[in-house]
Amino acid sequence: MAEPMKKGVAREREQWGSKIEFLLSVIGFCVGLGNVWRFPYLCYKNGGGAFLVPYLVCVLLAGVPMFFLEVGLGQFMSEGGISVWKMCPLFQGIGFASIVVCNWLNIYYIVIIAWAFYYFVYSFRAELPWASCGNWWNTPACVTFDGMNQTNLTELKALNITPRDSVVEFWDHNVLQITDGVHDMGTMVWPLFGTLIFSWVLTYFAIWKGVKVTGKIMYFTATFPYVMLTALLVRGVTLPGASEGIRFYLEPKWEKVLDYQVWNDAGTQVFYSYAVGLGGMIALGSYNKFNNNFFKQCAFLCLCNSGTSLFAGFGIFSVLGFMSYQLQLPMKDVAEAGPGLAFIAYPKAMAQMPMAPLWSALFFCMILLVGLDSQFVQVESVVTAIVDLYPDYLRRGRKREILVGVVCIIDAAIGCTMVMQGGMYVFQIFDYFSASGIILLTICCCEAIVISWIYGSNRFYDNITMMLGRRINPYMRIAWSYITPILTFLMIVFAIVFYQPLTYNKTYVYPGWAQGCGWLLIVSSLIWIPCYCIYKITKYPGTLREKWIASTRPILKAHHMRPQDWEENPQLEYKKTVTMDPLTENA
Repeated sequence: MAEPMKKGVAREREQWGSKIEFLLSVIGFCVGLGNVWRFPYLCYKNGGGAFLVPYLVCVLLAGVPMFFLEVGLGQFMSEGGISVWKMCPLFQGIGFASIVVCNWLNIYYIVIIAWAFYYFVYSFRAELPWASCGNWWNTPACVTFDGMNQTNLTELKALNITPRDSVVEFWDHNVLQITDGVHDMGTMVWPLFGTLIFSWVLTYFAIWKGVKVTGKIMYFTATFPYVMLTALLVRGVTLPGASEGIRFYLEPKWEKVLDYQVWNDAGTQVFYSYAVGLGGMIALGSYNKFNNNFFKQCAFLCLCNSGTSLFAGFGIFSVLGFMSYQLQLPMKDVAEAGPGLAFIAYPKAMAQMPMAPLWSALFFCMILLVGLDSQFVQVESVVTAIVDLYPDYLRRGRKREILVGVVCIIDAAIGCTMVMQGGMYVFQIFDYFSASGIILLTICCCEAIVISWIYGSNRFYDNITMMLGRRINPYMRIAWSYITPILTFLMIVFAIVFYQPLTYNKTYVYPGWAQGCGWLLIVSSLIWIPCYCIYKITKYPGTLREKWIASTRPILKAHHMRPQDWEENPQLEYKKTVTMDPLTENA
């Protein structure tokens, strides 16, 4: 960390302490809850092994190119997700849009961590509370499905009462205490409120001193989940029924490859898991040294990301196969999407394992670490973007620490609505709309078009050459210019055409006003792109053509470069692009 500066003097921008800190931070950011439950679910839902075809196509044509692009942008400019667009000031609204999305994600993502804390605490009991009926939260319809209560099942059916699994009742009536709909928010669920606030306190102290401290924390939080995933796999494959679960996970149903929804799910999953379009990759890359070999690192990180998804699937589906064997239910009835998989299916599986409390505690410890390291980087991305907008002010004294506190307090206050009795409905609105595929695809499409066709893909390739000291494979330039924009645009169109209204548990349909609030979340981020363009271009004098030329001219600073680069590479176009913005004092 840089030496403390005298009061009133702005601190220098930080850099990673080592290359391994950057790698672990990116792994912590990208490898999250989506890899642990969302990818395996989508894989089995969309044709098993056949799903890997559209997934890998989307990875190669969109995910990997955008990942390289964002890290390279951040490293070249040494700026956060907003100010990095000094490369093309007219489109700085892309940066604002991505940071708004990232902040919405911060608000609801940490609620999952709060749920995991709740289950983690309850795991330290001789008998897991969700494994039995007769508790205060259970109804007369409660059953355990352990093969020991057939009489109770017969009685319930005779009374025309639908049996309810004890794990589901724990989730609905103890954890969520859920109401009948979003119109009835009920009261605060105080245990969840406590775990939410505790999660935000951990987040604050993990990032308040900057990336030097965050990078050290990642040594543990980014690596331990791999130990747990391996332990879960080893334990899972030794359980009866595990082979059936793995077969269900991998067996291809080739007819699914021609289904649009499969391609849409694959593309959306790629953008989620690679964490592009959120400004986070730009922020993490911005703390690299200028000549860091990010190209080699990105290749490793992309393999690590997709490999983790595949690896997690084996452990997850071996456990689900065991559940199917124990409960005598088909595989399609034991796996659910999203929170239902992590907080219903897994607790049910853990409850039936030998030494159940131990396995439950270890599993939810893994969920906590996977979630927390992603949360740390997401909040850091928002803070970095704001600090880089006002560096001379926010890098003085303790202003950065105060800013981190303000961001955490505001986000926590909004998130409190999600730990009320009707909070699950609010959570789903945020999850379905605020970081939806439509938003991420639009942002990535705009990024690729602006860099390739306005800033110039050849110019950016020269910038990369200046950083790496060599030319890279031309595939990336082709992808940024043609393949990625076309693919993302088509996916946006199909996502809108085939839009499905939001439901909860496939039965509760959200009212129109709630759906409208969701679309407002989408608009709240994407509106920045056109509005900022209009604002920026009106600030420049001259004809429309002169306004366009002036507002798309890069504002690059000479201190982004090594001094010798100016002499060693006089042919590079960068030297021609350093300019003064007539509306700013930045050089």
